[in-house]
Amino acid sequence: MRKALAKGDAVALTRELVAVDSRNPSLVPDGPGEGACARLLGGILSDWGFRVEMQGAMPGRPNVVARIGQAGTPNGRRLILNGHLDTVGVERMSHPPWDPQVRDGRMYGRGSADMKGGIAAMCAAAWRAARAGIDGECIIAAVVDEEFRSVGTRALIDAGITADAAIVTEPTRLAICPAHKGFAWADLDVRGVAAHGSRYDVGVDAITLAALVVADLEQYQQRVLTTRSHPLLGRPSLHASFISGGQGLSTYPDRCTVQYERRTIPGESPGEFGRELADAVARVRTARPELDAVVVPGFSQEPNEVPESHRLVRTLVRALEGIGLPAPIEGLSCWTDAALFTAAGIPAVCFGPGDIAVAHAREEYVPVREVELAADALSAFVRDWFAAA
Repeated sequence: MRKALAKGDAVALTRELVAVDSRNPSLVPDGPGEGACARLLGGILSDWGFRVEMQGAMPGRPNVVARIGQAGTPNGRRLILNGHLDTVGVERMSHPPWDPQVRDGRMYGRGSADMKGGIAAMCAAAWRAARAGIDGECIIAAVVDEEFRSVGTRALIDAGITADAAIVTEPTRLAICPAHKGFAWADLDVRGVAAHGSRYDVGVDAITLAALVVADLEQYQQRVLTTRSHPLLGRPSLHASFISGGQGLSTYPDRCTVQYERRTIPGESPGEFGRELADAVARVRTARPELDAVVVPGFSQEPNEVPESHRLVRTLVRALEGIGLPAPIEGLSCWTDAALFTAAGIPAVCFGPGDIAVAHAREEYVPVREVELAADALSAFVRDWFAAA
């Protein structure tokens, strides 16, 4: 029988969540998924007085949607606090992944920073705020699959969930992050002609031709992308992630594939990357007309941006300052589900305990004090959000 957890205890809830293996099976072949973790969290939040629904986002992998506060109030206000339950793999970790030990003020374990500490903080905050009384409904959305294709948050939005704003409790070191980068993936597929290594007159070297395009794109990055900048995020970038090709040392390679990633800033569209690759191919082809290349666009996600002047940001600043904390406003280099909410008309920012630098790392931890402070700050924010006109 599950032991009852003290209501509103963010640190204890973090420990309970980290102790459950919730590796994403879309990333890790033997990953069990988020089901057990979702059921645990759903049971705890039900004990705490939330109205809990398990939304079937994927087979055996439900979202936890838990509501607290007053539904159907005259002002109809709703606020979403969002986080993902899935984690990445645990290979070569330097400590036990599912044993949430606390040492030197840090709780260790896979998912402690990314982002079960943030989920625990937002759940505790919502419970504390509702206990004090809020004129509206706070919605906890603990979702699946953020680490792969964000099926969980997409399912929420597709189901018609609505709110005035959202906070995604990704690890930001308690900084307020109203903007983050997007990304686009694409393949550059270069075709050559296979021939004996001695027959330069017949063979067409797909690897060399692909390398010329790679070099052109690096020049484009230095010439063009370095001139673009966002005040919180810096410049966009691109890099070659994988390259494959060739059949043997004495054979001209008839194919070479380069897999690319492009990181985008607000104002850029992921779809632009396909054009950038095609332009690079065209430039190289003017000097090497034998270049036969196809650009294959892949998965992409939009960047996120909420103005610093937005009520969501200003209220969070006020909440942090109200409990005696600094309120830095920073950009987040990684992608998060916040972009999906903002694109759906629900302005979203990131704020949470832990450091993204230790996410997915050999050593992952979240400072216990940051979990406590995040819960305090978010509780103050929720009360202020619903109290304001």
